[in-house]
Amino acid sequence: MNRVLEELESLQNSPDPDTVHDLRVVIRRCRSLAAVMGEVDPDSAWPEMRKVARKLFRGLGAVRDAQVLEAWIKKLASENDPLRTRLLASLETDEKQRSDDALRVAAKFDEKEWTQLERRLRQRARLVPVGGLAAECLALERFEEAKELHNRALRTEKPKPWHALRIGLKRFRYTLEGLLPEHSAAWGENLKRLQDLLGDVHDLDVLSAVLRENETAEASESAKAWQEKISHERRDRIETYRQLTLGKTSLWHDWRHSLPNGKRLDAAAMARLRATARAADSRIRKTGQVSRIALRVFEVLRRVDAAPVFREPSVRRLMQAAAKLHGVDSAGGRNLSQKAVRKFLLSLTIPPNWTFEQWDLMAWAVRFHRGPEPKQKNGFAKLAEEQQTTVRALAGVLRLARTLRKSGLEGPVGLRGEKSADAIVLSVPGLLDTAEIAARLASAKHLLESVQEKPLILKSAPKPEKAPAPIHEPSEATPVVDAPASA
Repeated sequence: MNRVLEELESLQNSPDPDTVHDLRVVIRRCRSLAAVMGEVDPDSAWPEMRKVARKLFRGLGAVRDAQVLEAWIKKLASENDPLRTRLLASLETDEKQRSDDALRVAAKFDEKEWTQLERRLRQRARLVPVGGLAAECLALERFEEAKELHNRALRTEKPKPWHALRIGLKRFRYTLEGLLPEHSAAWGENLKRLQDLLGDVHDLDVLSAVLRENETAEASESAKAWQEKISHERRDRIETYRQLTLGKTSLWHDWRHSLPNGKRLDAAAMARLRATARAADSRIRKTGQVSRIALRVFEVLRRVDAAPVFREPSVRRLMQAAAKLHGVDSAGGRNLSQKAVRKFLLSLTIPPNWTFEQWDLMAWAVRFHRGPEPKQKNGFAKLAEEQQTTVRALAGVLRLARTLRKSGLEGPVGLRGEKSADAIVLSVPGLLDTAEIAARLASAKHLLESVQEKPLILKSAPKPEKAPAPIHEPSEATPVVDAPASA
């Protein structure tokens, strides 16, 4: 964002082609990263930043397009070509107007608001550490979007899919530059090469359209020869692109291999969800306590085989996500009701290794982790019986974990479970035996008991003793450095 201001000043001092291009590139980088971060962080500053930069970006577009067209016209035709002379004259006639318009838009750019947004977003950007797992997940999402556009483009010769691929590849490249600089350094040269090829294809498509608009009866033969040259140049670039991206040596294959897979992909998706939780949860410390207790309760119930639902491998991942996100309570500067939280979660981009059905069940669990229990009405009633059981189990664990924390349990250490002939017994360290706590826990465990095969009994257990802090003796290998003598 600071670079935008630097390039803006350069443009105002000297509006040459390179300056226009550099300013558009840095604006596009900002807007691309804002779009990525907006998928994780619902803060309104991200769309505001995109909006502030949009008018300037578009205002410079006409200047840049004319500059590119001029370069291609000079490259494809000889100096004595009458069509070339006419097209260049047309561009020259409007050149001053385009430059004046660009400078006028640049002068109206709100630098003060941009600076304020930069200060605000500097803090928000820390939600996704550069080079971290959440960054890898976001890069993978951009990769998959671009790869799908690649597949669509290969099925046709039409301009629009190839232009969409060009934009998707740019977004992937800028995401790498901002969030995974090591990947960007390794792949940057090939990414730029593909981007340049697709940029040429787009420029040639634009030039072809301009020729059709300016074609006259007298210049029809000349225009036909131009179109043949354009088609030839375009085919060459698409063929080069195909050679780089198909087969065993495909660049797409190499990139995907280096992005998260398997267990690392699961960890990256969870890191992405943690970033959203930190962004939209005003009581993140409390949520963390409840989350740790909930995951321990879930694990205990799974081990004692409390109900078939706890044996499902996929349910554990739903539990982890619901535990992290159940504290979400605000988005875009407004507080959210439980119903609104569910809608907010469903509006987020689904992590790469999730299905919509899984994400929907997790959102239902967050919806019912407190307040009235789910009833057979509205959307919940449309879920299959097995899905309803999953939601009740997850929401029930969260309800119990929240109440255990309120009742004095500080963490999951010491929670134990066992299954007897008549009940499932959960031993809770330091649980006080008062009428108020007993009534609170009876209400909290009701939803969970509705999916278990046996009643759930909570009993107090001794608190685990804290281990004494270890005494760290200095290592023999550590040299002692004398303090420097004062001068």
